[in-house]
Amino acid sequence: AALTVRFLTRRFIGEYGDMEFIYSHNLSVDGREFLLHIWDVPSSQQTEEGSSEEKRIQWADSFVLVYSICDRASFNILPLKIQFIKAAKEGQNQEKVPIVIVGNKRDLHHQRVVSSEEGRLLALSLDCGFYEVSAAE
Repeated sequence: AALTVRFLTRRFIGEYGDMEFIYSHNLSVDGREFLLHIWDVPSSQQTEEGSSEEKRIQWADSFVLVYSICDRASFNILPLKIQFIKAAKEGQNQEKVPIVIVGNKRDLHHQRVVSSEEGRLLALSLDCGFYEVSAAE
């Protein structure tokens, strides 16, 4: 949620509840206007299986999966999530689904437990994009 709010408002808010939100945002890229709809799901709700997660996957055209560089468990769940997304999306139309892995909390380097190299290698092995950022900065 912090990363989404930072993207939409350029402000950092550190604490969020456990709710999911859908945001709409107009974005101009290279002179073209785009309307983005962002379905922001907290990590506590990403572990559920079944119709709710399937609905989110079918709704989306692309995916940004965020983990904390200070939380190994948030990183370790990514391969399963990505396999689930690819099976659901690419199985339908054989097109590659755009997925980006984002390591957040780069500013907390002293608490890091997942290296940048691990993130890059995971993204490479799963054919995803990769970035490391800090919502706070």
